[in-house]
Amino acid sequence: MVGYVETHDWGFTQGHRLCPGCNAPMVANWATLAAKSMGYEPVVAAATGCLEVSSTIYPFTSWNVPYIHNAFENVAATISGAEAAYRSLLNRGKINNDKIKFIAFAGDGGTYDIGLQALSGAIERGHDFVYILYDNEGYMNTGNQRSGSTPPGADSTTAPVGKAISGKLQLKKSIVDIVAGHEGVYAATAATAEPWDFMRKMQTALEFKGPSFIAMLAPCVRFWRIPDDSGPEVTKLAIETKYWPLWEYNMGVYKVTKKPKTFKPIKDYVAKLGRYSKLMKRPDANEILEELQNYVDAKWDRLLALEEISKDKPIRTKI
Repeated sequence: MVGYVETHDWGFTQGHRLCPGCNAPMVANWATLAAKSMGYEPVVAAATGCLEVSSTIYPFTSWNVPYIHNAFENVAATISGAEAAYRSLLNRGKINNDKIKFIAFAGDGGTYDIGLQALSGAIERGHDFVYILYDNEGYMNTGNQRSGSTPPGADSTTAPVGKAISGKLQLKKSIVDIVAGHEGVYAATAATAEPWDFMRKMQTALEFKGPSFIAMLAPCVRFWRIPDDSGPEVTKLAIETKYWPLWEYNMGVYKVTKKPKTFKPIKDYVAKLGRYSKLMKRPDANEILEELQNYVDAKWDRLLALEEISKDKPIRTKI
């Protein structure tokens, strides 16, 4: 892959205006690099959000591949329409290039919430594309409003932590489980602390015949209130505390792709992030942390159980 980078252009280049330390460009770089290094020609669509507004400021662009910008809510519909047109031309012999791959990028607001219907429809129809979620756990492009991805206790502008309530009360939506529930798909989690894990999963997603989905934990350094250079370090801690396990679902079979020998308490993760500083000042902070610890422990145990019972039991895409 080093040789590839030295002799080829990047799919996502310099010149974007994302915040210093933002993890989103890592996702775009690695994903397009994976596709190009495998000999594919990526066609990209990006939902309105941090990655889009900061990389396509007219008349400039940081994308060095065919690129489609669409609305906040419909990137899955856009990329599935492009894939359907391509497949039709390919089947009718109008084009003979079978190395084109379609990749959609969206943040958590455009995935967990406003774009969920379009994503579900595209997966159910069985389009051959890779959907990559850069999950910074809020509507960061518009000022840190809470999303379906925002964890409880994290301070946001629309669910602030204060004396009355401890911020958002609901748990983070299990988006990868929702995607896996469509069956006949490839779905996985990833983190910027583990680039090779992501690249391997990206390779699997590109080779998968049908819809693929990768959720990448990609901190927003500004609204997570962390140092600019600490994003990957924070996601490493998220893995080590069971907050963000690395796993994949492939046609009904679950696999945990990283199993730390020892785990750290969820309090270590919470204490690292400034967005939890107000929570830690509440008198019920320890009670809330205990509930979160019980939650991540239960989710981890459930994941291990799913891995065990699904071994070598793939699910067919069609009956």
